[in-house]
Amino acid sequence: MIHTNIEIKARSKNQDKIREILKSKSAEFKGVDHQIDTYFNVLNGRMKLREGNIENHLIHYSRENKSGPKQSDVLLYDSEPKSSLKSLLTRALGIFAVVDKEREIYFIDNVKFHIDSVKDLGTFIEIEAIATDGDISTEELKNQCDSYLKLFNISEEDLLSVSYSDLLLK
Repeated sequence: MIHTNIEIKARSKNQDKIREILKSKSAEFKGVDHQIDTYFNVLNGRMKLREGNIENHLIHYSRENKSGPKQSDVLLYDSEPKSSLKSLLTRALGIFAVVDKEREIYFIDNVKFHIDSVKDLGTFIEIEAIATDGDISTEELKNQCDSYLKLFNISEEDLLSVSYSDLLLK
């Protein structure tokens, strides 16, 4: 499946307040997922294998490293837990980084929210406004992200420009 996201990632110390806001907006809670993201060495973009109890995907994406809302072009492949895919990719490409996190997953319409606790990094919020078949313009996706940034009172200095894997490698 190919889709376009406009997304933000930010440090967050007010997870409880964000949960309250999401509940007040009748967000659909999908659950808590313990995820291991294994990033592989690739020539273009980023590729990771996500292994979780809710989400299991091979994900390739291209995204600028800039703070604030940014476009991400994503290709997802549904993977089977405990398949040989990780061994195959490790042998062929080598591992770049591994991210271990607990992720709460919520949805409001086409917007996905992650409240993350990342091992060795801390706590974060991610907002992903998703267009799966070109049904929503990138401008509208950006507007959705901007409105949730304001609603959650996320400050500009808390916004991140890089992925968790980059933060771990620093």
